[in-house]
Amino acid sequence: MVHAAFLMPLFPLVGFAVLLTLGRRIGDPWAGWIGTAAIAGAFVAACVTFAGLVGEPASTREFTQTFFTWIPVGGLQVKAALYIDPLSMTMCLFITGVSMLIHLYSIGYMKGDRDYSKFFVYLNLFVFSMLVLVLANNLLVTFVGWEGVGVCSYWLISYWFQSESNASAGKKAFIYNRIGDVGFLLAMFLIFSKAGSLDYSVIFAHKDLIGGGVATAAVLLLFLGACGKSAQIPLFNWLPDAMAGPTPVSALIHAATMVTAGVYLLCRVSPILQLSPDADWVIAIVGVSTAFVAMTIATSQQDIKKVLAFSTVSQIGYMILAVGCGAYTAAIFLMVCHAFYKGLLFLGAGSVIHGTEDEQDLKRLGALRKVLPWTFGTFIFGWLAISGIPPFSGFWSKGDVLDNVFAKSPVLWAIGLVTALGTAYYMTRLFYLTFYGKARWREPAPDRPAHHTPHESPWVMRIPLIVLAVLASVAGFIDLPVGGLDFFNTWLDPVFAGSLYNDHEHSLTVWALSVTDAAVAVLGLFIAWRIWRVRADRPEFEPRFLQRVWYWDDAYDAIFGRPGEALARFSATVIEGRIIDGAVNGVGSLVRVTSTKARRFQTGYVRNYALAIALGLALIIAFMVSRVWWS
Repeated sequence: MVHAAFLMPLFPLVGFAVLLTLGRRIGDPWAGWIGTAAIAGAFVAACVTFAGLVGEPASTREFTQTFFTWIPVGGLQVKAALYIDPLSMTMCLFITGVSMLIHLYSIGYMKGDRDYSKFFVYLNLFVFSMLVLVLANNLLVTFVGWEGVGVCSYWLISYWFQSESNASAGKKAFIYNRIGDVGFLLAMFLIFSKAGSLDYSVIFAHKDLIGGGVATAAVLLLFLGACGKSAQIPLFNWLPDAMAGPTPVSALIHAATMVTAGVYLLCRVSPILQLSPDADWVIAIVGVSTAFVAMTIATSQQDIKKVLAFSTVSQIGYMILAVGCGAYTAAIFLMVCHAFYKGLLFLGAGSVIHGTEDEQDLKRLGALRKVLPWTFGTFIFGWLAISGIPPFSGFWSKGDVLDNVFAKSPVLWAIGLVTALGTAYYMTRLFYLTFYGKARWREPAPDRPAHHTPHESPWVMRIPLIVLAVLASVAGFIDLPVGGLDFFNTWLDPVFAGSLYNDHEHSLTVWALSVTDAAVAVLGLFIAWRIWRVRADRPEFEPRFLQRVWYWDDAYDAIFGRPGEALARFSATVIEGRIIDGAVNGVGSLVRVTSTKARRFQTGYVRNYALAIALGLALIIAFMVSRVWWS
């Protein structure tokens, strides 16, 4: 059954091709159903392949499906091949499963859109690219999928490109990711120069050839690529602006594709990461710093989607922190659970936006629990899961990360714990401002003179919410820290053998850490409830410093943006206008002047030409006589 693996990327590729050629004729809603069916086919293929892999002994759960040799150049032999193992299979299952639900949701959310079929063209290509990324058996094919999700994210973020802000958001995401891609490419060149191959199996077999400073450089360059895709400091600014795209795009990027790519890449090359403890410390510090900074920013955002966007940056920071501590299984466990509850939260936010006629300002929502009962009921599960309340999935997965971090560094653990407190706080703030308090959507505003009554989403949007609510509740049970119930740990153990786990910790320590996690989550909920349960206007808890994202964008604008703009103006007016154009125009003017002067010698009279010949002949004779005389 593992031989069905090729069907996983094939289904979305076929869906992309069909929609690209026939989508406009098919139109709304059939284009959406075809796109959803394609991803559903990929999910079924993933389930079949998973069943086949589970049936194999743990030591042989890996399989390479080769199609052809793509680049045969001397020592560089790059094959178009798929690599199926527990890690890639785990990624494929939640990518296809969550993407299928987002596609189904999009059928209702995008109804009536002018470019309805084009939207699903992009979505299918997005999922195909992500599957290529995680199934590739070598770094170069991984990079093909890496670039595929990059360009699809650009198209989808700037999908409503008629708005200048949307177009700018797409370009911002594209540029930030290209910076990270430079790191990925340089790391590939460096690894190939030492290992002589880009295939993962060959690289890992010859990892001893990549040592010392080379290993550190390779890991840090790969981490730069991961920072671009997974929105980590210093390249995290693009992700909040990515909210300019339709909400299903936000859910797809945050839950199933794009931002998980960087974490996956680092986990895939974990044998290389283990060669450089110094680089691992850098990864862990950047991860915990990003988690903390993004958490603080999320506490003061007013746009419902931007709160969730910074929440994703923070949660990915936890995953990067786990990677830096060697807890690769914990990172993937959190990634899977995060896919469920963050997908639920984004789709729930989309349901709110859809039901309130595109209202995203938390200060203009409120009291929606009665008019949007399905959205409210399912959103509760996502809120409690991400807040870390037991027994929901976030409690187990985030707790697993923090337990491993505690074994590495109590200081990093303390910062992670404070971040967990802030996470429960800002998510409770979002929950109360959206569903409780006064019905602020009834109040007229300058850009909204009259209110309307919000409405619940159609069933095609509600089904994904219900499914994700169930998954967000129970996903944590796939890896319980109890003997015999840690299936996920056992499943990924062949991939991450030798990683840092919390198995060596005393059971009393594990219980104490778990109780602390739960107490901190409850405390965060309580603080937010006390502050936001009555009033929505609390500026003392929303400092401008945090609303302006720590002035991070302003700093980049001052350091890179304005000097770059000034350099562009100087280049346009001086370099281009005066030097380059001046040189070209000067040559033209010189030719024109000299040709005008030369025209005077072209009179057209034979006598003038005869005189010129005679003078020239006389000069030649005089020259020859002078030569004879002086000799």
